[in-house]
Amino acid sequence: MSLFSSLFSAWFRIPFWQRVLGAFVLGALVGWLMGPAAGTWLQPLGTLYVNLIRMIAVPLVFFAVINAVSALHGQQSIAALGGRTFGWFAATAVLAVGVGFAAAYLFNPGLSVEAGSLTPPADYTPREVPTPVEVLLNVVPTNPFAALAEGRILQVIFFAGLLGFALVKLGARVAALRTLVGQASDAMIQVTRFVLEMTPLGTFGLIAALVGTYGFDKLLPLGSFVVALYVACAAHIVFVYGGLLLAHGLNPLKFFRGAAPGMQVAFVSSSSLASMPVALRAVTHNLGVNRDYAAFAVPLGATIKMDGCGAIYPTLASVFIAQYFGIELSFAQFAAILLASVLGSFGTAGVPGTAVVMATVVLSAAGLPLEGLGLLLAIDRILDMMRTMTNVTGQMLVPVLVARETGLLDRDVYEAASSNVGLDDEPETAREAREPASSLDRHD
Repeated sequence: MSLFSSLFSAWFRIPFWQRVLGAFVLGALVGWLMGPAAGTWLQPLGTLYVNLIRMIAVPLVFFAVINAVSALHGQQSIAALGGRTFGWFAATAVLAVGVGFAAAYLFNPGLSVEAGSLTPPADYTPREVPTPVEVLLNVVPTNPFAALAEGRILQVIFFAGLLGFALVKLGARVAALRTLVGQASDAMIQVTRFVLEMTPLGTFGLIAALVGTYGFDKLLPLGSFVVALYVACAAHIVFVYGGLLLAHGLNPLKFFRGAAPGMQVAFVSSSSLASMPVALRAVTHNLGVNRDYAAFAVPLGATIKMDGCGAIYPTLASVFIAQYFGIELSFAQFAAILLASVLGSFGTAGVPGTAVVMATVVLSAAGLPLEGLGLLLAIDRILDMMRTMTNVTGQMLVPVLVARETGLLDRDVYEAASSNVGLDDEPETAREAREPASSLDRHD
């Protein structure tokens, strides 16, 4: 028993990011050695982990949003924060489109593929994109319990926000309920800590299955597109996000250290929703963003902040398809790609298969053949890893920027920039006891 305890303690003394990175490397090696069998035997580990993350996502958001909104004195504060948040969502999306265009014409991925050498899958059909009215109506749940059960995050945020405002309006009459919601939110944060300890195991299973199933054969015909996407996303994360942090007087290295757990989970899971609990934990615990504001901004970003899937990928795909089919893009088409990429991510929020839907929106706006998307489906899983990591990094960046602008960022926590989210971390309540109360911390 003492040996087990010693091994257990030694494991948790290893920094979280090192545990995840080690599992990533080991999973890639095992997947390469096992081949397709890795998908059969090791994929269940990854599936178990993703299911655990999805299990906690909805109740975590539900209680966190109610608790955050009910902590406000009124609606003006959250409206101002929401406006700043949306503004940075749009601004970084515009910059992401610019990075996508630069990478597209640096690598020219459509010119490196021989015409006719690629054909869409036989069962490929272009995605149907919902109208703006349908998307807007879909934000309001007809049955909030069904929204909770089916994991419709935007609908959950809407309903939880209404409940939070109701608690603000009722004031002292529901003081006990507000306390209960706060306790439920704390309980879900603790459950999140437990689940996060499964990240190395889940990473091992997901990466081993991916490498074993896909190998490297499917990357060769479209290798230049894969390289262009990865370089564009990396450049956007390092130079655009890093530059914005510097402009706000923040050390980018501290941000990336604190955001590392969310970025790692995003890369291996390829899911913003699955990464959201980890990202929320990283933003508050590692980077010092006010917990009430983060509980509103991070879940919202997980549904509408898509720099990788909604801006860089559709831009690259548009240029690739235009080059492959020999179409010269006009200025009007460039403008259409820019506007559709920036606005489309808000309009397709919560729609499954965001990257494909976004690319469909952009190609339709630019008048390019939708069938060209079928050419990229064979490598979509490889692309989705980097796209999602870019999405989630942006979803963590914007709350940090807004918190810095509005005085909701604890600089001491940010400068410490821990990358660990383990079970032995200091409880949130203990850390909050040392923090000065902000406008979002006070209750009526």
